[in-house]
Amino acid sequence: MSITPLMPVYPRCGVRPVRGEHCHLIDEDGTRYLDFASGIAVNLLGHSHEGLIHAIQQQAETLMHVSNLYGSPQGEKLAQQLVDNTFADTVFFTNSGAEAVETAIKCARAYHQHDGDTTRYELITFANAFHGRTMATISASNQTKMHHGFSPMLEGFKYAEFDDLEAAKALIGPNTAGFLVEPIQGEGGIRPASMEFMQGLRALADEHDLMLALDEVQCGVARTGTLYAYEQYGIEPDILATAKGLGGGFPLGGCLATEKAARGMVFGTHGSTYGGNPLAMAAGSAVMDAVANETFLAEVREKGERIRSRLEQFIGNYPDLFELVRGKGLMLGLKMKVESRPFFVHLRENHQLLTVAAGDQTLRIIPPLVLGDAEIDEFFEKLSAGAASFKVPEPA
Repeated sequence: MSITPLMPVYPRCGVRPVRGEHCHLIDEDGTRYLDFASGIAVNLLGHSHEGLIHAIQQQAETLMHVSNLYGSPQGEKLAQQLVDNTFADTVFFTNSGAEAVETAIKCARAYHQHDGDTTRYELITFANAFHGRTMATISASNQTKMHHGFSPMLEGFKYAEFDDLEAAKALIGPNTAGFLVEPIQGEGGIRPASMEFMQGLRALADEHDLMLALDEVQCGVARTGTLYAYEQYGIEPDILATAKGLGGGFPLGGCLATEKAARGMVFGTHGSTYGGNPLAMAAGSAVMDAVANETFLAEVREKGERIRSRLEQFIGNYPDLFELVRGKGLMLGLKMKVESRPFFVHLRENHQLLTVAAGDQTLRIIPPLVLGDAEIDEFFEKLSAGAASFKVPEPA
C-alpha cells in the first residue's frame, strides 16, 4: 500500500509539534519554533492560556456533547456574548469556517426565498477570495487551482475584482441576492478593502435590498484590533461568518445575522450534529472573556502598529527582497518582490520562525495576540537573520 494513513492532501513539512508554550511550538525532537502563524490565525491566545485550558477541562469533565434537540445553556451564553458585542441579533454555531460561510450563503438566499422570491439566489464574490474548501465555498471563489478536479462548480456566484465598487455594481441583476466579501483578504495576500469599497457595498445592498455577508473567518475575533474588522469601516453587515480564533484552537465557527437577515432561517432549514456542542461553547466563551474588552483590543492595535513600524524600517534594508507592509492590527502581510514561499520555508527550516505564505507574493505575519516584547524582539532577530542569509532561487 503506497498511500499514507493520513490522506496526502497537505504538503506537510518536517516540523512535528508535540507541545506548545505561549507563543512557541516544540517539536518532538525538542526544537523550539517561534509561532507567528498561530495555526493560520487560530491560536489567538497562544498555546497555554490558563483561562482557555481551564474552561475546556472543566467542561470536558461535565458534559462534552448533547444533541441540538435539547436546550443549550452553554450555547445561549456564547451567543449572547456575541450579540452583545456585535451588530448581530442571532447566531448559528458551526464546527469550521467553511461551514460558517455555507450558513451565510444559505442565510442570504433564504432571506429572499422565504417570501417566495426564488429568483434571488446569486451572490457577488471577489477575485482572489478564499471562503473554504466545501463545494459551495470553492464555487464562491474564482481560483482555478481550487476548482481543479472538482468540476462542475455550483451555480449562483458571479465574480468581480476585489476593491472595485463599479465592477461589483455592474454585476447586480434580477437574480442577485447579495455580496460575499472578506474585508481583509487573507489567503489573497493580506489585502484590506478600502473604506470607499466597503461603504459602497453597504450602500448598494441597502439600495437594492441585498444581503451584505462578510467572511471574517480569518480577520475576525480581535485579530485586527477591533472584535470584527467591519467596525473599522463604519458599517454593519447583515450576515457575518466567523471561526478560527473564536475557539482559540478548539474547532468552532459561527454565522452571525440580524433578525431581518435571518428571517428565512426557521425550524428545519439548517442544522449541525456537533455545531454548538458544550465543549466548543466553553472554549468560545473563554476566548470572548479574554478578548472582548477595550483594554485587550487596544493592546492588539498597539502591538500591531509597533510591529508594522519596525517592519517598514526593516524592509528598507532589503529593497530587492521586500516591497511593502499592509494589513491591520496583528494581521500583517509582508509583500515581497519575489515568490514568498521559498522565504517562508527558509525562515522555518533555518531560523525556526513560523509564518504563512499567501497569494500576491505575500508573507503572512499572524502571531498570537498575547505576544509580548520578548516575542516581538525574537521575531525581528529571526527575520533579520533570515533575510540576510536568504538566497533568491534561480528561475526554473
